[in-house]
Amino acid sequence: MIKCYAVRILLLVLSGNLVLSFSLTPLLARQATADKTESSEIAEKSTKTFQPLNPGPADGQIAFLTARILEKYQYLQQPFNATVSRKFLDRYLETLDPMHVHFTQADLADFERYRTNLNRMTITPTNAADTHPGFEIFNRFVERLKQRVDYVDELLKTEKFTFDSDERILLNRKDQPYPKDLAEAKKLWRDRLRFEYLQEELGKLDAKKKSAGVTVGNERIEVQGTVQPGLTPTLDGAIEQSATNSFVSAGTNSNLQPGSSETTVEPKPKKTEAEEIVETLTHRYHRNLHTFIDFDSDDVLQIYLTALAHAYDPHSDYLGKASLDSFAISMNLSLFGIGAELMSEDGFCTINKLLPGGPAIKSKKIKEKDRIVAVAQSNQPPVDIIDMSLNKAVSLIRGPKGTEVRLTVVPAGEDSATRKQVTLIRDEISLPDSAAKAKIIELPVTRGANLRLGVIDLPSFYAPFDPSNSRGTNGLKSSTSEDVAKLLAKLKQENVRGVILDLRHNGGGSLEEAIKLTGLFIKEGPVVQVRGFDGSIQEDRDNDPSIAYDGPLIVLTSRFSASASEIVAGALQDYGRALIVGDASTHGKGTVQSVQALHDFLRFNGRSLTNDPGALKFTIKKFYRASGASTQKKGVVPDIVLPSILNDSKEFGESTLDNALEWDEIPSAKYERVGMVEPYLPELRKRSALRVVSDKDFQYIQEDIEWYKKQQADKTVSLNEKERLKEKHELDAKAKARDKERLARKDPQEKVYELSLKQALEPGLPAPMTKTNSGLTKLDAHQGPVPAAVGTNLAAAAQYPAPGAVIEDNPDEDKPPLPDADLNEAEHILVDYLSLIPKNNVAAVHVHPE
Repeated sequence: MIKCYAVRILLLVLSGNLVLSFSLTPLLARQATADKTESSEIAEKSTKTFQPLNPGPADGQIAFLTARILEKYQYLQQPFNATVSRKFLDRYLETLDPMHVHFTQADLADFERYRTNLNRMTITPTNAADTHPGFEIFNRFVERLKQRVDYVDELLKTEKFTFDSDERILLNRKDQPYPKDLAEAKKLWRDRLRFEYLQEELGKLDAKKKSAGVTVGNERIEVQGTVQPGLTPTLDGAIEQSATNSFVSAGTNSNLQPGSSETTVEPKPKKTEAEEIVETLTHRYHRNLHTFIDFDSDDVLQIYLTALAHAYDPHSDYLGKASLDSFAISMNLSLFGIGAELMSEDGFCTINKLLPGGPAIKSKKIKEKDRIVAVAQSNQPPVDIIDMSLNKAVSLIRGPKGTEVRLTVVPAGEDSATRKQVTLIRDEISLPDSAAKAKIIELPVTRGANLRLGVIDLPSFYAPFDPSNSRGTNGLKSSTSEDVAKLLAKLKQENVRGVILDLRHNGGGSLEEAIKLTGLFIKEGPVVQVRGFDGSIQEDRDNDPSIAYDGPLIVLTSRFSASASEIVAGALQDYGRALIVGDASTHGKGTVQSVQALHDFLRFNGRSLTNDPGALKFTIKKFYRASGASTQKKGVVPDIVLPSILNDSKEFGESTLDNALEWDEIPSAKYERVGMVEPYLPELRKRSALRVVSDKDFQYIQEDIEWYKKQQADKTVSLNEKERLKEKHELDAKAKARDKERLARKDPQEKVYELSLKQALEPGLPAPMTKTNSGLTKLDAHQGPVPAAVGTNLAAAAQYPAPGAVIEDNPDEDKPPLPDADLNEAEHILVDYLSLIPKNNVAAVHVHPE
């Protein structure tokens, strides 16, 4: 049966890391921190009897197939032998207990019988693996977690928390041994609880300081450290009358007539700070336990098989159905559903945000903070989803376009007994926040002229993808290269003289789209070389001689620029087409993954499975730059390196990941360098270095680098309250001094035009915003006609609020938004670049008068 895999194994070749290497983070993210429920209620939910989990009926076949594909088709083609078995067990234990605080040495000794046997238990003559070890270890983990929560409950009831000793705690224990026994584990648990308790105390001190003086308009009201009855501070610092907080003591109700028998219920006594902290920590621990108790066999199988995949390399993953759906959504930037962002809050599936244009917001029957308590499909009874994991609840709510879903909803602020039913027809929901976008920055230059620069922000390399379609596409039209081409056309139309492509937060995506995007800036030629597990090398080329943009180009990168981003940055650097600016190197992910759906290869009792068994994402190739160097581990080194905390970090990048493939190189491909950067690079570096050394924001970054190095060297945190307060006051004073200095600066003379993809297709530009030290201010949209040369879209401008309205990046007047030092410096470098190129000399640039 294995031989047939080769025919269909290459469903989709991906260079990205959109589905991150599995950790518990996505599953734990089902919960939201919302410390509102009474401790006793939380405890009742999370301490329900845990029923040890056992493998599902098809788990053995899924595990067997996963192991065989990894053996035969993962890049290393490494047999699943005793060496891999050791790595498999270690990765699984690390995934469940990364900080080494739950499993004891006795537990590890018990699991040792599996260390060199998992290969034999997984690759079996019956084609069905024995996955019981994964479930046994998971059940033990939940047992230890339950013991920890019980111990924390006991400490919170009996311990008096004082912080006047010289104790210090090591928070990151991933390199430390597991505790010897339960007694040693309890000491670690107690230390961590004390740290969290102190954190809460320090947080309450901050809240007191803020409530001591609350701003109303331009006046400041001193409230002596408390909030007066009937007055509640809102998120923006103003004070408003709150009906829920207003009360009149019994016997003083002025609305009652003399002799009336009506009485007023006394308000509940206010909790002490200690009681509030105990409630918060109880909630946190019990919600965490409840999350794991709510796991089912599919959840455990995903963790277990992803640990196996990670024994081969950190970018191979087993994707259960929910994870596979999320992968498809990330690639397509769309989904089919009701158009709501959901979160888990106290066991309820809660509406966090309504997405524009979706069925939910169009119905006008659902609003934010509503709680969904049951879900019914068309002509089927409702399914109760209270306390159901968020992934499972979401899978019930999503569904094919045009189908009906009935939601039972508790309106926001209402008692859970108040319910209503809302019927919606699912539709396709786009996710524009993850799509490419642009802005035009208009700078004043000599003789009153203006210079326009373009910035394209690209969060990922997305492309149509459907895991149920063997071609990996579902007919969707949105793709990175097409969207960026539209934005570039708009920027050229608006006489932008240089472009910055911002890839700092781009973790990768479609390899094909990375190649097409590079082709927008070069005539034609090899973009990336790809080597398979058999040593064969192929060139992936841009064969389109047309160029979407041939002007000065800067690519802005960071340690978080990975995979497809590194292909683009490396290719444009090799060709001498773009100047690369950013952190000391990019992430260093130089591998290619394929996603293989497992459904068609699995049969159960002679029949195909009715449930979706998910897919395997696994590494099949390594990519190399046109110059022959791999980006694996080393990444792309910029032409101009800017100061960054991450430059010397040992916690970020491919080289920090377990089982990462090694760096190497192959012969260079034949390509024609355009050499647009080299003649000017020495002067650009010199000018940038002079600016950076005198720039206040980069000086602050340098201070932060020194602080970070000091923290990394120590690795422990004090549990002495006075010492922590002193450290906090020093940091607060430093932050306030920086804020004061930033607010005192002369406002930059810039205008900013924000452009979505939709706006890129419309005539003119939206109303501009002025960049100031306190944020972005929208210009007067009612000042009369704007000169046609400016190209402002007056229809769009008319939608803006009154003159001088401020977009508050931070509502605190005394705290300006944090400047984007890297982007600001990239703008300066681009202006320098333009000034050095004779035909694009700034003085000769055609500009529009103001």
